[in-house]
Amino acid sequence: MLRLTGLTLPLRHSEAELRAAVVARFGIVDSALLDFTVFRRAWDARARNNIKLVYTIDARLRDESAALSVIGNDGAISPTPDTDYKFVAKFTAPPKLRPVVIGTGPCGIFAALILAQMGLNPIILERGKVVRERTADTWALWRKSILNPESNVQFGEGGAGTFSDGKLYSQIKDPQHLGRKVLTEFVKAGAPEEILYVAKPHIGTFRLVGMVEEMRRNIAALGGEYRFGAKVVDLELAADRSLRGVVLESGEVIAASHVVLAIGHSARDSFEMLERRGVHIEAKPFSVGFRIEHPQSMIDRHRFGDFAGDAILGAADYKLVHHASNGRSVYSFCMCPGGTVVAATSEPGRVVTNGMSQYSRNERNANAGIVVGITPADYPDGKLAGIAFQRHWESAAFAAGGGNYAAPGQLVGDFIAGRPSAALGAVIPSYKPGVTATDLSVCAPDYAIAAIREALPAFDKQIAGFAMHDAVLTGVETRTSSPIRITRNKMLQSLNTPGLFPAGEGAGYAGGILSAGVDGIKIAEAVARSILED
Repeated sequence: MLRLTGLTLPLRHSEAELRAAVVARFGIVDSALLDFTVFRRAWDARARNNIKLVYTIDARLRDESAALSVIGNDGAISPTPDTDYKFVAKFTAPPKLRPVVIGTGPCGIFAALILAQMGLNPIILERGKVVRERTADTWALWRKSILNPESNVQFGEGGAGTFSDGKLYSQIKDPQHLGRKVLTEFVKAGAPEEILYVAKPHIGTFRLVGMVEEMRRNIAALGGEYRFGAKVVDLELAADRSLRGVVLESGEVIAASHVVLAIGHSARDSFEMLERRGVHIEAKPFSVGFRIEHPQSMIDRHRFGDFAGDAILGAADYKLVHHASNGRSVYSFCMCPGGTVVAATSEPGRVVTNGMSQYSRNERNANAGIVVGITPADYPDGKLAGIAFQRHWESAAFAAGGGNYAAPGQLVGDFIAGRPSAALGAVIPSYKPGVTATDLSVCAPDYAIAAIREALPAFDKQIAGFAMHDAVLTGVETRTSSPIRITRNKMLQSLNTPGLFPAGEGAGYAGGILSAGVDGIKIAEAVARSILED
């Protein structure tokens, strides 16, 4: 097959027009094109009233070598790369000590899946509940202000990504096409096939729930063993620090020499345990800020003009960055078109915000994190000081919201002017259990407040209305990424604890569903190679 990139057509075109454009670009007659598939479809909305679709096409021609000789050095046409997944090994029987995967977020799921597909029969440990029960617990916080610290947006089957927009794109380098394996497995589990070719695929919470269940069934059918409510509280180490097993909260010890640590960015008690055990950890940068909500219709009109509401384009997103005069960078994070702001705390007495969308993205508001980058220089008191930093501002947000997990909120106009909000306006906040109008300046560091105050009018110059008075800021956004990195060596094992394989967002090696899934695959391959060498 041959791959053709950069093929541009008007937004509204027919299948026949697409085929004709492929034929014309290859410079062949129609009968010489045997068939073609869309590998990628993006849109170019730089001219709002002349939006284009941009295709990458994989085509089978009657005589591909002849076509290549005619095309010559056309950089837009090349042989289609092989994106099929290649297993590093297949095992006829699992080892005596089966590999253990801790955590069932995207990273843990894909580590377990690849291990199971290779015949290694992994044991999968999850501190929380199965995804349906976890969903009920999460709704209990949103509707009744009842928090279960072990079953919430952060903990439970599916991980934090289950209650998100379900974005499936990333800017990671992926020469092995592992992202294609992630997307293919998601489609097998029930995701729409369009995620294989649209430029910015997403799934949404409701579809993710069913997919997570299907992948669990698949892993179990291949020999994987799931154990829920199985919280790991300690490691058993040999004299040379090599891993010998994991200890559950129940007191049970599971012997293991290969453990995938995919615990997510909010497993603070686990981070503390790892530090006590001397596992090599470093403090790393993350970001803090607030969620902002605007009418989705306003964002659509700005991005798409007369094409706002088009089915192919869907709800519009945005990506914004501002470098503030105090040296801080402010940027939009985890933008959720047509979504809601959700309560994402995992600890009592604290408020955390996040964003979520369903597949339809048809809620009235657009929301995004508006966050400020911070570094370990802002929390210099030890490897885990970032956790204390997060907790401080989450507790401040709980107090500012008035307790009972209500979130503090402020109108953008009031926030820029530096005055508390007495009431909310035309933009109705979506956060549940509710939003208390107040002053957000007590919910983040002074330098973050100053940087965001400067950034909002700058963003308004890029998206007219972004700094509208009645847009709502809700706090506080602290779980943008892990505050630590569990350092690993070139074999992807812990730098000083052989047999421990730190993985995914919690270990500081991923950011989002797709990159976490890719890291899970890499880790599973590293485990398999280590087992082969033993």
